[in-house]
Amino acid sequence: MRFRAKIVDLACLNHFSRIINTIAKLARTCILRLTVCKLYFILSDKVANGGASMWCELCQGNFFDEFQMEGVAAEHNEIYLELAPENLSRALKTAQNAKAVKMKLTNKHCPCLRVAVELPSLSSSSRIVTHDIPVGVIPRRMWNDFREPSVPDFDVSIYLPALKTMKSVVERMKNLGNFIVIEANLSGEMNLKIETDLVSVTTHFKDLGNPPWATEDGCQSSARGRDLESMVEVCIDIKKLQQLLAGQQVNPTKALCNIVRKRIVHFILLHEEVSLQYFIPAIA
Repeated sequence: MRFRAKIVDLACLNHFSRIINTIAKLARTCILRLTVCKLYFILSDKVANGGASMWCELCQGNFFDEFQMEGVAAEHNEIYLELAPENLSRALKTAQNAKAVKMKLTNKHCPCLRVAVELPSLSSSSRIVTHDIPVGVIPRRMWNDFREPSVPDFDVSIYLPALKTMKSVVERMKNLGNFIVIEANLSGEMNLKIETDLVSVTTHFKDLGNPPWATEDGCQSSARGRDLESMVEVCIDIKKLQQLLAGQQVNPTKALCNIVRKRIVHFILLHEEVSLQYFIPAIA
């Protein structure tokens, strides 16, 4: 099992760094799955136990100048590592104007992901700062626990308003209660609501638009023949939503959410070569 990679392009490095920062805000520990073409960052708290889950996918060719890996076996050419994304985020913070960053899987006293940052220096020799990030190697028999979460058959799919706007609304609302109701319809309308014994506050968003699949046959069996104005709602933990919005550095070109009535809300953030999915279960 071997892995080594290198990033030279500064724009790619900064972009990669921002993605890792976002992931570090969403997960204390996560699984890094390496394949020949892609990297995946996976958080699979059991949704049944009220945990959120995350699936972030990036094409290595858009970030790395060199990328070599050999998986656990020829027919299973993948590597699954458990790590704390905060450690990787900290290592990359030292690389803001680096000449290159190399990553390598090593095993001295324990398995580590070694991040070597080559910094520019005034003399001819360059300075190299090395970070060894401890990782756990996930055995092959457990890989199935980290498959891509299936997207539930949703009742409504809608584009999100500007995430900065949504973030400031949610930050104000979180002082009023622990739970937030998200409701949306097939006419591009979405409301964020807080309802407690003392206060009821609603923020309305209009003309957001619904993704093309929202009303197509088959994909949206539940939407057929339904009133386009009628709202579908889900109540979730406001802290989990705030965490997603506060940590957001992917700057998505498209952001949308799918709602399964009273069960789950599924966020999808897309930015060219990165997709981040985040699932927040409903509060029963």
